[in-house]
Amino acid sequence: MNRTDAAAALAAAGTPALYECVITHVRRTPLRHALRHRTHLWCVDLDRLPVLPRPLRPLARFDARDHFAGTAGTLRAGLDAFLAAHGVDLEGGRVVMLAHARVLGFVFNPLSVYWCHDPSGALVCVVAEVHNTYGQRHCYLLRTDAAGAAEADKEFYVSPFFAVEGRYRMRLPLPGERLGLTVQLEHDGERAFTAVVRGTRRPATVPALLSASVRRPWSTAAVWAGIRRHGIHLLLRGLPVHPRLPSTPQKGMLP
Repeated sequence: MNRTDAAAALAAAGTPALYECVITHVRRTPLRHALRHRTHLWCVDLDRLPVLPRPLRPLARFDARDHFAGTAGTLRAGLDAFLAAHGVDLEGGRVVMLAHARVLGFVFNPLSVYWCHDPSGALVCVVAEVHNTYGQRHCYLLRTDAAGAAEADKEFYVSPFFAVEGRYRMRLPLPGERLGLTVQLEHDGERAFTAVVRGTRRPATVPALLSASVRRPWSTAAVWAGIRRHGIHLLLRGLPVHPRLPSTPQKGMLP
């Protein structure tokens, strides 16, 4: 993305949007397995979170307890505390978040992404917040290049079928009219796993949210259940399980 496109994407990100998404996962080793799932994600300004009319609030709500340490008063405060623990001060610059909202009291965000800018609008860093199905979360602080690419060692237990080993190659450009994210896990010189998120931007109007909710009701629970279902399928195919070890608290986070 060039500077003009990035500026346009940042300006557009000030308006809440929905992305109708297709998420694909491809596991290449030791068994090949793929899944494909449709959902919708929100793209919002962290300082101007949308508030729906009261009757519709169960369909989409953003709660600070669902991210970072879960104890901050606001999502922005939670992010700022994490960044401060890593020596980063945005000085009030804009943050754009891509994530699932809490739907009917439930939320599961396998990956939430935060594009963090300084007051001039320049991108300072990207935070990739990963959640597993065991109720744990972990953040990667990334310094992406002009294409939105960055690398990081794997530090967090996500799938019981992968050890906490290897290195992530991520491409996380700021969404514009199109959303395109890629996360690849490399291990022992091989690409073991690839996740791709593709989507199209829609204004986050009440009719758009109602339409998405009718087509994919309780969308975040469906994501959680789908991961569990595919996990059982892989277990039945004989894929070995790596034990989950006690986690070490991350700077700016709780265990």
